[in-house]
Amino acid sequence: QVQLVESGGGLVQPGGSLRLSCAASGSNFRLTAMGWYRQAPGKQRELVATISPSGSTNYADSVKGRFTISRDNAKKTVYLQMNSLKPEDTAVYHCNIYVSSGRVVNPWGQGTQVTVSS
Repeated sequence: QVQLVESGGGLVQPGGSLRLSCAASGSNFRLTAMGWYRQAPGKQRELVATISPSGSTNYADSVKGRFTISRDNAKKTVYLQMNSLKPEDTAVYHCNIYVSSGRVVNPWGQGTQVTVSS
């Protein structure tokens, strides 16, 4: 299994920006598709963005044009740059291995809280 440590969350005003980081362990990181997910209170966890081993990206419609996922294979780290944040982006954000079937194949990390509020 891969250990994941998310960081970078916090309290930000609407329209602000945050950059989340996810540090991963393991030797196959560069061969692994990764995703950022979020879970708001009382809601199911949703997929926000994915990045393939080659760097191809996909985004949920709700964040397209505002969020950017990237990766640094040398640092075994995945990033999520979040701009133009909205109150509805408030959630606990997690990264994890992404599998197209949606199956969870790795334990979740602790996540990082993002709160968008004035």
